[in-house]
Amino acid sequence: MNLELLESFGQNYPEEFDGALDCVSIAITCAFNRHGTLLAVGCNDGRIVVWDFLTRGIAKIISAHVHPVCTLCWSRDGHKLLSAATDNTVSVWDVVEGECDKTYRFPSPILKVQFHPRYRTQFLVCPMKHPAVKMEIDGKHSVIPLDDDSDLNIVASYDRRGTNIYTGNAKGRILVFSVSDLKLLASFRVTTGTLNTTAIKSIEFARRGSCFLVNSADRIIRVYECGEVLACGKDGEPEPVQKLQDLVNKTLWKKCCFSGDGEYICGKLSQDITWNKGELLLDVVWHPVRPIIASISSGLVSIWAQNQVENWSAFAPDFKELDENVEYEERESEFDIEDEDKEKEETKGPYDEDIEVDVTAIEPIQAFVSSDEEDEDDDALLYLQVTPEIDEPEEGWPSTTDTNAPEDQSQNEKKRGHSQSSNAPSPKKKRTKSQEISINLPNAPSEEIHPLLNVKKPTDKNQQKKVSRTNKGKPSKSEKSKHKYRSDEI
Repeated sequence: MNLELLESFGQNYPEEFDGALDCVSIAITCAFNRHGTLLAVGCNDGRIVVWDFLTRGIAKIISAHVHPVCTLCWSRDGHKLLSAATDNTVSVWDVVEGECDKTYRFPSPILKVQFHPRYRTQFLVCPMKHPAVKMEIDGKHSVIPLDDDSDLNIVASYDRRGTNIYTGNAKGRILVFSVSDLKLLASFRVTTGTLNTTAIKSIEFARRGSCFLVNSADRIIRVYECGEVLACGKDGEPEPVQKLQDLVNKTLWKKCCFSGDGEYICGKLSQDITWNKGELLLDVVWHPVRPIIASISSGLVSIWAQNQVENWSAFAPDFKELDENVEYEERESEFDIEDEDKEKEETKGPYDEDIEVDVTAIEPIQAFVSSDEEDEDDDALLYLQVTPEIDEPEEGWPSTTDTNAPEDQSQNEKKRGHSQSSNAPSPKKKRTKSQEISINLPNAPSEEIHPLLNVKKPTDKNQQKKVSRTNKGKPSKSEKSKHKYRSDEI
């Protein structure tokens, strides 16, 4: 079915709840692949669950890390998956095989990882309180230069085509570097109305067009145009195309993202604002091509989509839905063998029967093709094959564990009988040991704790106060027992 037929004629944003994806464990972060057919979910036990988003079923479970997975990113072709955990490790995974290609160990926690938009041999890493690092798949890395402010709270992102890297610091300074030689191309400062600087929380680019948004600490989302920023050059003053903020509660935006067509912006408020069920939101992502949003709250992945209403008049203009039976009135000459009022054939124009209709050529879907591309990527991974597991194979069924079975029938019968008698699961495929590379970053903080793990626990005094408040006016267990014995004596 063509993608254009899936789009409704009205608004192109989700409206209502469309089900939940119950993961094996508590979900923390999620990411769609480029075509929106697969959804990767990172869990708190270190596993990555890959969902087939069309069938809403689990396609693969990867035992990725030991610690919680904090960020995920797909490669352009969908064959590789980049993940980072709270134990300062970054891994590149083969999605089809479920194997780890390489693991990189950093001295400080990782806040964000991002594949290059065009190549899977390069990715971007944002360590905590350290400049962003441009990584190669072989372990070579380059540190993104800092500004004169030398602020270490850096957020970074590739632009839409991966030609430039945009960085922002806690003093409101945004720098634009070329990916090839890390040369500074443009810079500007995000300021409020009183010329006070504000910290940059995140930078996100639209899938279509040349716009990007800047989420800052002053609770305002600013949308800029890349061409204007580059035209202003160094120390420029580009004007934002649009400003968005929560005027009612004036709460900080925790995460923002564009819709697939770049027409809408989805913003997730900070932890002070809860979801409609009173649950805290952890992550929000927008489907690349359809008006669908996936959000994570309380360990579940909730799906929000449009209200699909059957509109049969779109297929047959004369179709009318009736609430009750209506007596049909026959029109004049409606069922006549020869229609006298019918237009004569001579008055019609000539009908060309020699028109050739091409039914074999496949035109690329514009939603999956950039403006500088003509064809789609034929090697892109859209779906994952699911191998069925046979619990009790029939007689004569070849054993999955013994690939090179001997020809002796007695040995086969012994093996077959042993497999039927034992209820032990089939042995799993031995995982090849991945190559671990230690990344040496000078002056990197090694004692920092990831924000997901840095949860403030109440002190003993606070706990005592809380207990005293909850038990105020309530009898203790000893007093209850005394009252019980007194009642028995009476």
